[in-house]
Amino acid sequence: MIRAVTTRLMLLDTASLYFRAYHGVPDSVRAPDGTPVNAVRGLLDFIARLVTDHRPDALVACLDEDWRPAWRVELIPTYKAHRVADEVPEGTNVEEVPDTLSPQVPVIHEVLDAVGILRVGAAEHEADDVIGTLSHRATGPVDIVTGDRDLFQLVDDSRGVRVLYPVRGMGNLAAFDEAALREKYGVDGPRYAELALLRGDPSDGLPGVAGVGEKTAAKLLAAFGDLHGVLAALDDPTSALTPAQRRRLREAADYLAVAPRVVRVVTDLPLPERDAALPSAPADPEALAALDRRWGLGGSLARLLTALESRASA
Repeated sequence: MIRAVTTRLMLLDTASLYFRAYHGVPDSVRAPDGTPVNAVRGLLDFIARLVTDHRPDALVACLDEDWRPAWRVELIPTYKAHRVADEVPEGTNVEEVPDTLSPQVPVIHEVLDAVGILRVGAAEHEADDVIGTLSHRATGPVDIVTGDRDLFQLVDDSRGVRVLYPVRGMGNLAAFDEAALREKYGVDGPRYAELALLRGDPSDGLPGVAGVGEKTAAKLLAAFGDLHGVLAALDDPTSALTPAQRRRLREAADYLAVAPRVVRVVTDLPLPERDAALPSAPADPEALAALDRRWGLGGSLARLLTALESRASA
């Protein structure tokens, strides 16, 4: 059971959410000069609903300072390789994103800053790693809002950490605690990363173990406890592994040796302590008013500001 504590932290997988907003809000939503702002306004509306429905005391917009860290690619070269638009020698790869989304990302950052919502990223790391670190630091319950199943590995009832996962566009969220994970995937939070690496994930360029799908991965983990137990069973001729499973696991030995470090999120980044309390009023009203005029944020911004004010006065 999730324990009741007074301070609730909400962590946003920001890029995951603005991608969904971009695809969920028509690009006919535009600024006065005709520039699309569908991702900007969609994200503001989504945050307003999150604040209204879940009433966090603190909120952090977590960022991908490096969406494809070199240290992960060094271990598994196919990691997110299909998403690369441009290879930059000895530099950061450029992620392939829709032409009309990229210009909206700096606007999102400026608006969040002017509102007073804390943004946090970490060099050479993904937003997942920032979320992992902040969720482990938290002393109260944590809601992680993401469209990325990788973060299911952080679900922990004993610490009050759950994932709010959009199931249809941005309108409906499924809450995943340990019971929900076990019901859907047959594993708890800590074992989800191991299920994912055994199963593989084409969206992240993770090959997985050939012939091992989600159900088989869950059965292996249930039978042998964890990945270490599965690999120990591989070396035990009396274990219940089938000949095909033994062969496939042996063929994937090199992958299995490095995949845990790639798939598991980092939980100990040296992030500075910063105040993530939600504001009741804009941090920079003049800058926010100028952004509103420039980009035509209209009702989306008004709804977010009303949600923040209402939460503070409740």
